[in-house]
Amino acid sequence: MRLLLTRPEPDAQRTAAALRAQGHDVIVAPLLRIEPAPEAQIGAGPWAAILITSANAAHAAAAHPRVAPLRAQPVFAVGRRSADAMTAAGFADVTSADGNVSDLSRLVAARMPPAAPLLYLAGEDRSGDLAGDLHTRGFAVETVIIYRAIATTGLPPALADALAGGIDGVLHFSHRSAEAYVEVARATGTVAQALKPVHFCLSAQVAKPLALAGAADIRVAERPNEAVLLALIDAV
Repeated sequence: MRLLLTRPEPDAQRTAAALRAQGHDVIVAPLLRIEPAPEAQIGAGPWAAILITSANAAHAAAAHPRVAPLRAQPVFAVGRRSADAMTAAGFADVTSADGNVSDLSRLVAARMPPAAPLLYLAGEDRSGDLAGDLHTRGFAVETVIIYRAIATTGLPPALADALAGGIDGVLHFSHRSAEAYVEVARATGTVAQALKPVHFCLSAQVAKPLALAGAADIRVAERPNEAVLLALIDAV
């Protein structure tokens, strides 16, 4: 298949390589760029655990000036990719929920004592309300914005070429990137071309902007896992 990949770097190149190894023709056109927030104020704690819902948080944490004392804390990550990223960043005690935000909340509630103080290293734009869910379960959660996803302005040349030449499918890994895709299409008068391909989405939450825009063929991975999403493409 001829596929368009709009996720931010450096994940875009890693995913593109996996797709090309499966025989697909891949066009990479990131619509977001991830910016760490080194000015993020992380309190002294103490924390019972650290929570993350994106590998981007792990990359930003690794670059933060206060990362050293944080590495001693246990980490609960939403999925395997984010867990691996925290391990690579030097965190030794990392547990993956292997699911979505709701799965992560249930895992934390099952593993941590009630009212345990938790540090949530988050992005500025978030799907779901992890902190709110855990508050209802009796936990004290401090949310620190450690990175931001900045949308591109205008139509990236790679995306323009892809839409002009025709594509079979588009991969969407986040609600924000799917929103950016629709926004760029509307701003440049390319909505019909942008919505025509098959849209492969990591979750139902990711698919919402595309469904609202009128995309006719949306395929959602059974689990929010990159390997499952890639297998969905092969099935098509």
